[in-house]
Amino acid sequence: MLERLQYISQGLTRAEQKNNILKALDAGANWIQIRWKQADEQDFIRLAQQIKQICEQFGAKCIINDHVKLAKELDVDGVHLGLTDCGIADARRLLGPSKIIGGTANSLEDVQGRIAEQCDYIGLGPYRHTDTKQKLSPLLGLAGYENIINQISQQGLPPVPIFAIGGISSLEDIQNLLQTGVYGIAVSGLVTQTPNIISSIKNLLP
Repeated sequence: MLERLQYISQGLTRAEQKNNILKALDAGANWIQIRWKQADEQDFIRLAQQIKQICEQFGAKCIINDHVKLAKELDVDGVHLGLTDCGIADARRLLGPSKIIGGTANSLEDVQGRIAEQCDYIGLGPYRHTDTKQKLSPLLGLAGYENIINQISQQGLPPVPIFAIGGISSLEDIQNLLQTGVYGIAVSGLVTQTPNIISSIKNLLP
């Protein structure tokens, strides 16, 4: 059973990243995805080493964005892969059957592809505009989530946990998104800015 709330890390420096992750863990986060696109390789490795140990102390899942080989070397809980990253099947061969492998999706076609690739969860978005990603895919809005989740059901596709992601900025957003049938929520800025909101988010989750 996967946690229903993911915190996707933010910060321009290793210190900022670590500090934001620590605040999220202290506030009750149980799933951390380390995402630091601007980092050089050695800085990212050092951060990932530290966060893996810290997550173990908190009993939290530690997922690395993109870096499959590093995820293997550090023996973290898994990876999250974007649409242009390494394929799910290649990551599975390297990491083995027990690791969590998630994939990004922006459309029904992407979701169908991710399900066919047998990923463990899908990060579907963006919900609305976000400054976190530089090359933003088309925005889905509530209607986009409702349509895709209805299509999954109508086509009889295997159920894969779907996390809403991208520009989720309030408890009201989360409440509305959960009503579309998504499994969980992945947030970045909302938790970075107000870590204590995690308890309120958890109260909304099934």
